[in-house]
Amino acid sequence: MRLVLFLFLFISSFALAQVTPKPAQRDPYLQNPVKNQPQKSKPGEKVHIKNADEISKDTKYDGNRYLTGNVIIEHQGSVLSADEVVMYDEENFVRAIGNAKLVNSDGSVITSSEMEYDGNTQKGVAKKNVVLTDVKGTIIKTETMYYDRVSNQAYFNTGGTINDGKSTTYAKSATYFLTTRTIDLTGRVKIVDKDYTLEGDNVVQNQNTNIVTINGYTVITNNKNPKNRIVTEKGTHNMNTKESFLTKNSRIYYNDKILTGDEMYYNQLSGFGKATGNVTLDDPLEKRYMKGGYGEIYEKKDSSMMTKEPYAVKIFEKDSLYFAAEKILSYQKLDTADITKKKSYLRAFRKARIYKSNAQGRADSIAFNETDGIMHMYTNPILWSGEKQVTGDKIEAYFNTSTENIDSLKVIGNGFAIAKVDSLNLLDEFHQVKGKLMTVYYEGPDIKEIKVIGNAEAITYADEFNKKTKVNDRIGVNVSLCGIIGALFDQRQVQIISCSVGAVAKTYPMSQISPQQKKFEDFNWNTKDRIRKWQDILVDSPNYEEIKYEPNDGLYNKVQEGIEKEKAKEEAKNPKRVRK
Repeated sequence: MRLVLFLFLFISSFALAQVTPKPAQRDPYLQNPVKNQPQKSKPGEKVHIKNADEISKDTKYDGNRYLTGNVIIEHQGSVLSADEVVMYDEENFVRAIGNAKLVNSDGSVITSSEMEYDGNTQKGVAKKNVVLTDVKGTIIKTETMYYDRVSNQAYFNTGGTINDGKSTTYAKSATYFLTTRTIDLTGRVKIVDKDYTLEGDNVVQNQNTNIVTINGYTVITNNKNPKNRIVTEKGTHNMNTKESFLTKNSRIYYNDKILTGDEMYYNQLSGFGKATGNVTLDDPLEKRYMKGGYGEIYEKKDSSMMTKEPYAVKIFEKDSLYFAAEKILSYQKLDTADITKKKSYLRAFRKARIYKSNAQGRADSIAFNETDGIMHMYTNPILWSGEKQVTGDKIEAYFNTSTENIDSLKVIGNGFAIAKVDSLNLLDEFHQVKGKLMTVYYEGPDIKEIKVIGNAEAITYADEFNKKTKVNDRIGVNVSLCGIIGALFDQRQVQIISCSVGAVAKTYPMSQISPQQKKFEDFNWNTKDRIRKWQDILVDSPNYEEIKYEPNDGLYNKVQEGIEKEKAKEEAKNPKRVRK
C-alpha cells in the first residue's frame, strides 16, 4: 500500500513538472505586438537569476517558475530584487511581488510593492507605493509607474509627487526623461517651495537647471503675499533664481499694481521687471495707468519707468488727466508728516504734455504729486484753459482732489497771461497781464482772477454796454503799469480791479492806439502747438495750422491817414529849393 502511494505522488509530481507554463497576464503597457506570443530575445539578453534561496515550479503560477528568499535578478546592468519573483522564461518576462526594487545601470532606483519587467523590450511597470529616486536625489512617488530602460524614461498618470529637496511638484501625469533629468508634466501641475507656488497646465521641469518651461495657463504666487503673483501662458521660470521670462498673455501683479506686455522679464527676489511691446502698468489704487513700448518696474522701491512713446492716464470720475513725454516715472515715498502713509508721484521728462478738458499744457518736464494734487511744470511751460493761455519760467498747478478741477496756478518768473477778447471772432484782440510773480484763480473749470506782484503790466480792452443797441461798444484799450495788479476775468471781459504801488494807467481810444501798443513785445499766443484733444499729446506737436487773426485797426488807420494828409498839405506850402 505504501509503495502504491509513493508511486502515485511521484507520478503526480512528475506530471505537474511537465505542465506547459501559461503566458503571463501582462499590464497593457507590456503587451506583446502579437498577443500571447513571446518576443524573441537575443543571446545574452535573457534575464538572469543571480540569487534565490528557493526555486519552485507548480500550479501556483500556472506552471511558471517562481523564486523566493533573497531573490536577485539581473538584466543589462540593472538589478531587480523582491520577496518573490515569477519567471516567465519563454517570454523573458518577470513579475516581482513584495518589496520590489530595481536598481538601474544609471544609478536610479525604483521601489514598489509589485513590478513587471519585460527583458526583451526593457520596459516595466511598478505598482503600489512606487518611489523612483534618481542619481541626484530627486524622488518621484506615485501608485503606478511605467518605465522604459532603452529610452530611459519613466511615466505615471495616476497622480504623484516629485521632490528635489528644494521644491515639491504635484501632478496628475508626468514623463521623466532620466538622461536629461527633465520632467514633462501634463494636465494641472503644482510646484511648491518655501517662497513660491507655481500652478499651471502643461509645464516641463528641468531637474538639472531647475528651470520650468511653461506651455499653458500658469500662475506663480508669492506664498507670504499671495496678491503678488505672475500669470502667463508661455515662458520659463527659474526655481533657483526666481527669474521669469514671459512671452504670451502675461501679467505681473506686485504692490497692488499690474504690469503687462508682449514680452516680459521679472525677478521675484530683486523685484525688478521689464516689459516690451504694448506695455501697460495699471495702478487701480492710484486710479492711474501707464502705456508705452518699454517699461521697467522696481518693486522694492515701488517705482516704475515707461519709455517709447509713453503716456499715462490719471482717472478721475468725470474728467481724466493725460500725460505724455519721452519718459514717464511713477513712484511712492513716505509722507514726511505721517510715515505710516505714502504719497504717489508722477514725472514726465522731455517734451512733456498734459491734457484735461479744461486745461492743457506743455513743458520740458512735469512733476505731479498725485496725493496732494500739485503739479510742477518746468522749462518753457505753457498752459491753456479755454481761450486763455498762461506762460512763465515755472508753473505750479493746484488741483482740488474732490472736485477734480484746478483751484489755482502759481507762475514763478515772467508770468504772462493772455485771453482772447472774443473767442467767437478772429479779430486780433487779446487781453494781457504779466509780471514777475503771478497767481491765477479758477472758478469751476475757468480762470476767474489773476493777481500779479512785481513789474505788473496789463493791456485790456474796455467795452460799455449800449442800452439802445443792446450790444457792447468799444471804448478803447487800457494800458496799466503797477507794482501789483488784480485782474478779474468775466466771460469776455477783463477788468482791472486793483492797480497799486506806482500805478500808471491810461485808456487809449481805438483811434489813438497803434497795433504795436496793443501787444507786449514778448506776446506769444500759440495755436500751432496747442493741445485740443487728448490724442494730441501722443506727438511732439499736433502742428496745427496757425490761426490768422484780422487786425481791428480801422479807426487808427483812418486817423493816421488824416494826419498824413495834413502833413502832406503843410509840406506842400513850403517852397522847395532847387539847385542850379
